[in-house]
Amino acid sequence: MENQTSDILLLEGLQVSPDASIPTFILLLLIYIFTMLSNIVLVILITLDSSLHQPMYLLFCNMSINDVFGATTIFPRMLRDIFIPSSDRYIHYVDCVIQAFCVHIYIGASHTILMIMAFDRYVAICNPLQYATIMTNWMVVKLSVLAWAVIFVMVTILVGLSVRLSRCRWIIFNPFCDNASLFKLSCESILINNIYGLGYTVLLFGSSLGSIIITYLRIAMVCLSSKSKTLNSRALQTYTTHLTMFVIMFVSSTVMVLLHRFPHLTDQRKLASMMFHVVPPALNAVIYGMQIKAVRQKIVKCVSRASPLHHKKILHNFP
Repeated sequence: MENQTSDILLLEGLQVSPDASIPTFILLLLIYIFTMLSNIVLVILITLDSSLHQPMYLLFCNMSINDVFGATTIFPRMLRDIFIPSSDRYIHYVDCVIQAFCVHIYIGASHTILMIMAFDRYVAICNPLQYATIMTNWMVVKLSVLAWAVIFVMVTILVGLSVRLSRCRWIIFNPFCDNASLFKLSCESILINNIYGLGYTVLLFGSSLGSIIITYLRIAMVCLSSKSKTLNSRALQTYTTHLTMFVIMFVSSTVMVLLHRFPHLTDQRKLASMMFHVVPPALNAVIYGMQIKAVRQKIVKCVSRASPLHHKKILHNFP
């Protein structure tokens, strides 16, 4: 047991009955395949089409890369463990730390990328004449690098504070490893972890929520004072797509963090964590990708090859 306590952990994973193992595996596998294919295809289409080398589409590409990273962090091990008895789901401590680090990088980058996308839409709608000057491709690159770099440093400190602790427990009561699961393995004081963790969460989520609220209030004010149907249509499209994904991400990630402080609500926390890592990566590429006319046209061409008779009907449905 000493060796297990020091080096090997027991990862609870998904609690699935034997009868539900195969359906659960098939469902998660299909979600994982769909997530990977949709996001990779979107990145390839944007990369190959020079007309799509514009700030908004580069941000879509950035989001898809992050979704592929997040899905790969969670799904492969989870799929493997479904058919392994819960008492035998061992994971090396180093692997658990790496997974926790990647999980929080994905969560943090999801929020910072959405903040950049909100700023991009704000400039496009509220300052359209200055958009080309402000939101250059180089500006998008700088903002993206800054977003990933800030999250990398903050998550390194977050996970590092947990790694420094000695361990007296060896069971991870979670579908996957995260920072809270790591510091719960210790019997030492975790006051510093809680202070930094809550501060990190408030800063990240507060900045994300604040930027979204301010951005869309400004956009709403511009739309109310404008009689342009084109402007209002662009704003409405931005609202529905961006806010839908933001609400799902914000609510599920907030609930996931808060419920770690309430052990009796373990099942609800697991549901929130799964929702965050399953829904956004699977839908982002579809929701954002279908906004791109060039992408829609390529999809139409692929569909029309399989069904030439419906070519005109499909084109009619995609203005």
